[in-house]
Amino acid sequence: QVQLVESGGGLVQAGGSLRLSCAASGRTFSTYGMGWFRRAPGKEREPVAGLNSDGIIPYYSDSVKGRFTISRDTARNTVYLQMNSLKPEDTAVYYCGVRPAGSGWNAPTRYAYWGQGTQVTVSS
Repeated sequence: QVQLVESGGGLVQAGGSLRLSCAASGRTFSTYGMGWFRRAPGKEREPVAGLNSDGIIPYYSDSVKGRFTISRDTARNTVYLQMNSLKPEDTAVYYCGVRPAGSGWNAPTRYAYWGQGTQVTVSS
């Protein structure tokens, strides 16, 4: 069993920054891939960023590439999402998830565990 707890969301003006954290208990990220997803009101959950279990190569959706950075601290069993140059269209509930090692960072069906989500609101 894996428990995930996100934090770091909030209200920020366009152009601002936030850093989301996802703390895991139960298993270590070194044996799992992980990802950040988001769901805006009235929309489907969409992938934002991901890491494989080796944590070497980050993956990003086109909409956040160059603005967001995913990283992890294996000692703290925590994954981060640094979000810069935020736009109003980034407003959503952000979720982290973990999946078995392997490909498919951007497929929500690959994920076995999810956090409860943290709200990010970007004002114009």
